[in-house]
Amino acid sequence: MHRSGSATLRLQGGKAPHWLINKMTRLSQTLLEAMVDLYGSEIILSRLSDPLFFQACSNVLGFDWDSSGSTTVTCGVLKNALDKIDIGVKAVGGKGKRSNVIRDLNIFQKSLLLSEEEVSKIGYASKTSAKVDTSAIQSGYGLYHHSVFADKDGNWVIIQQGMRPEKHLARRFHWLSDDVESFVIEPHKGIVGVKHDHVLDMTALDSAGARRACVDLVHEKTSRLKGLFQSVEKKKQSSLRRWMDIESIQPHVKNEISYSIPAKVNWKALESIYINPPSDFEGLLGYTGVGPATIRGLAFLSELLFGEKPSWKDPVKYSFAFGGKDGIPFPVDRRAMDNATKILKSAVESSKLGDKEKLEAISRIRY
Repeated sequence: MHRSGSATLRLQGGKAPHWLINKMTRLSQTLLEAMVDLYGSEIILSRLSDPLFFQACSNVLGFDWDSSGSTTVTCGVLKNALDKIDIGVKAVGGKGKRSNVIRDLNIFQKSLLLSEEEVSKIGYASKTSAKVDTSAIQSGYGLYHHSVFADKDGNWVIIQQGMRPEKHLARRFHWLSDDVESFVIEPHKGIVGVKHDHVLDMTALDSAGARRACVDLVHEKTSRLKGLFQSVEKKKQSSLRRWMDIESIQPHVKNEISYSIPAKVNWKALESIYINPPSDFEGLLGYTGVGPATIRGLAFLSELLFGEKPSWKDPVKYSFAFGGKDGIPFPVDRRAMDNATKILKSAVESSKLGDKEKLEAISRIRY
């Protein structure tokens, strides 16, 4: 995955006004229908998985250009729009309590006529992607939004977002089924947010040795693992940190200090894993009770004891048509939004009557 820029997603509270949601939904319907008429329904998932398209789509629909709400509101609006039209694509999930994808997966089976096996694969992708973005990649962002889009062929896109309240920042993760050869080896279509200096990335190619070492470690008896942890804690040895002003030292020194063994490790989970150990790192992530602290502890041991160093490079990767709800970069132009909706709707209706000229003109916009 190549990094092609960056974007700031400010963490903001509040709700988008009802009138704006309605306008965004109507505009989304015509936009989605126009895309299907031009390129077919298969293009919808591909475009939504592209962080740059998604951000531009959010801006075109009238939402904040750099807000965390550009994820949550846009996904919600697209979900509402897809509920109202039949183009072979549906969505489930959302923010907070609305993000219960496993509960709502039957929607894909009923609306898209997917088989139980196809729905099960989507469910696995949903759970595993969430585990990867909280445990395999540790950038300090707790997930609070999770949306899944699927089409009639069983393809899927996952868009989820985490927050760092103390930094007032959010981070968005994009996944596309066609691009996922492995859930734990650079699986993302893109990650949008501010780049940080010190992020544990167990999905990086450079972390291959660390991933193998972590799996080897959990094949050890829990008592031996505890002994390994205790051997590196150095309880009786004083540290220079006692006399250091942590706030005034250089950033790279603070990063080294933050790289320490976690205070709490889920030993019960590791005992269960020893009884039925995984064959690979993806399997390890899937065990109940294996969270960020356990993965960080195993990564620590893999480097300190076996020399298998994980990657600490942030994998983050990486338009204002009608303004934003907070007046940034300028107030929403309601009339322009309504006119754009009418133009797109007219183009779609004309194309159904055989008049392709308007639709071809629209295509030059390049979604």
